[in-house]
Amino acid sequence: QVQLQESGPGLVKPSQTLSLTCTVSGGSITTDNYYWNWIRQSSGKGLEWIGYIAYSGGTYYSPSLKSRTSISRDTLKNQFTLQLSSVTPEDTALYYCARRGFTTSEYDYWGQGTQVTVSS
Repeated sequence: QVQLQESGPGLVKPSQTLSLTCTVSGGSITTDNYYWNWIRQSSGKGLEWIGYIAYSGGTYYSPSLKSRTSISRDTLKNQFTLQLSSVTPEDTALYYCARRGFTTSEYDYWGQGTQVTVSS
């Protein structure tokens, strides 16, 4: 059973960089043909995909967030990390990490989510 757990600060000041880590257990982030995603949901809005890091280490980001987003990984710790720079209050959201297989659009495992508030 794969489990994902998000961690990071719950409060970030405007213009700073948001940094969240997803720790994966029960499966390796280097296992072929899986993508490891960051997704968020703002209050009253739907899910917004931020980006992923693939099993190969390659990354792909949402065009709307690409200029501010970086996803990296630590294969020894089996973790992947989101960094979102120059945050504003509009980046306040519940942030999730999730796994998706190469041949599907469905996310099969999710973390429980972590609330991040951007405020001075």
